[in-house]
Amino acid sequence: MLDPWNHQGKFAEDYVRALASAAGLLVYKDDLDYDGIDLGFRYPGRAGHMSSPSVEVQIKSCSNPRFSGGELLYDGLTEVQYNKLVDGPFTVPRYLFVVVVPQDRDSFATVETRGTLLSQLAYFHGFEGEAAIPEPKARSRHRVRVPLANVLTARTLLDLVRSPAGSPVPAA
Repeated sequence: MLDPWNHQGKFAEDYVRALASAAGLLVYKDDLDYDGIDLGFRYPGRAGHMSSPSVEVQIKSCSNPRFSGGELLYDGLTEVQYNKLVDGPFTVPRYLFVVVVPQDRDSFATVETRGTLLSQLAYFHGFEGEAAIPEPKARSRHRVRVPLANVLTARTLLDLVRSPAGSPVPAA
């Protein structure tokens, strides 16, 4: 069995892959996580004036979430990781996805009479308009405030991919 950290991280990535599959998106992965990107998602066709629009994401998991004022306070990014998501401009929009998972690994997925339930919720955060940290430190953490309205669903993931960078995405 995987150690708890790798198990939690793998579950978070697979949770997001399941949403992408439900949304009908293509999923791609770089051969090396060198640029701070875990997965990319591409719409297979035209969306408005664009062909095959896509987004790239860093996926993080959290089993002890902190909430305040309608936001998830996520402290799991280093300043270097943060800058890899912020310090553009990028040709493909970048997002942070935070998957809140149960502390008990046996609760990641449960089977009910109507089907399988993946626990708990995922949230997304875009970085449009945020500034990079000058001289980032690899060991220093940077807090990201993720609005609780930014629930990641198959629909919101599809909207993120089909929306031009900087356009508002409807809440879940």
